[in-house]
Amino acid sequence: MSRRALVDAPLESGVVADLNQDGEGVLREGKTVFVPGALPGERIRFQRRRRHRQHDEAQLVEIEQPADLRVPARCPHFGVCGGCALQHLDGSGQIAVKRAQVASALERLARVVPERWLDDLVGPQWGYRRRARLGVKFVAKRGAVLVGFRERNKPYVAALSRCDILAPPVGELVQPLAMLVDSLQARESIAQIEVAIGDSATVLVLRNLCELGAEDRARLLEFERTRGVRLYLQPGGMDTVQPLQGEPVRLHYALPEFDLTLQFEPTDFVQVNAAVNRALVASAVSLLGAGAGDRVLDLFCGLGNFSLALARRGAAVVGVEGDAALVARATLNAAANGITSAEFHTANLAAAPFEQSPWAQGGYSHVLIDPPRLGAEALLPTIARLAPRRIVYVSCHPGTLARDLGLLVHGHGYALRAAGVVDMFPHTTHVESIALLERSRGR
Repeated sequence: MSRRALVDAPLESGVVADLNQDGEGVLREGKTVFVPGALPGERIRFQRRRRHRQHDEAQLVEIEQPADLRVPARCPHFGVCGGCALQHLDGSGQIAVKRAQVASALERLARVVPERWLDDLVGPQWGYRRRARLGVKFVAKRGAVLVGFRERNKPYVAALSRCDILAPPVGELVQPLAMLVDSLQARESIAQIEVAIGDSATVLVLRNLCELGAEDRARLLEFERTRGVRLYLQPGGMDTVQPLQGEPVRLHYALPEFDLTLQFEPTDFVQVNAAVNRALVASAVSLLGAGAGDRVLDLFCGLGNFSLALARRGAAVVGVEGDAALVARATLNAAANGITSAEFHTANLAAAPFEQSPWAQGGYSHVLIDPPRLGAEALLPTIARLAPRRIVYVSCHPGTLARDLGLLVHGHGYALRAAGVVDMFPHTTHVESIALLERSRGR
């Protein structure tokens, strides 16, 4: 992609038509222009900064006519920190933008429109993020350590004092953590901090690139004692993660509607927003409608987030996941919750064909699928062969969702009954969604 920086570009004026996937305002009067900080409907003045073949990048100079849904950003680091991109847009506006992105992807890429739109699944907009990876960097020019997310469109760690989207108590510990690392003799060897917050405990995993001395360990222990968190160290690969001192923490989260408590390790994948995850699980189980006598296949099942809720409703569930550690955790979670109607298998779900896999044998009345950003294209022929009556697809990327739903609808005889937006990551451009498909009559 060619790119040319502009010097002393003239001021221009225009009306913002849309937001792109990075949350930047889009002007389409002539050559497309992307303007960070601008919102749809606003008349703005801007200055082009870089030219590309298909679009230009510009700097917002003045908002001549603000959008009705523009709000003051709560965070003093907004615009510099890359953790958020939409704090200047009211929550209802954020949801509308994300719903429009899903609808557009379905219409353009899948050539399909849902028969109905589901109610948006929403939760708290602040203090919601229970999983995160914070960068850590000693900056010699500043003579200090920075802890936080990366700067927007830059590789540097943003200089944060706090973070309003991180769940308590970590949101207020960003600056204290920077001061802690800065006090260590090994301050240049701490590369990142992994955040894992359960319902009753908080773990911070420090990626230490060298062995810590007794004095550094003592400082970490004092921070642990005074701040009410548990610190872990990771000197090597994932198998080296261990508590700084004492027994491991038993992190867990509850799904009260299903009388479930799920345990997880500090480095396990869990949905970042606890309240929205509870709503998502309830919605997925309701949409799927599986009960006694039904057999459900849960693909990319993780540690049992959906599987165990489905089993609690009486279905026989087979969960499949590529991470063997998560499969082991799902099996333990089933036993701990007294569930005997769920079994779990480890499989590389990106490596088709699957016909000989034990989990792909027999019939399934229902399928639930929650793939990563790449989607589940390789699995679709297997799902079609199994011919479930209903499929619930939970997605974290509108593009791959549309691709896969298009194949299921146009190639495998399913109808898109419903779709909706899940506000798992408020103030970010991340779009989560859920869709229900049913096998067309006569298939």
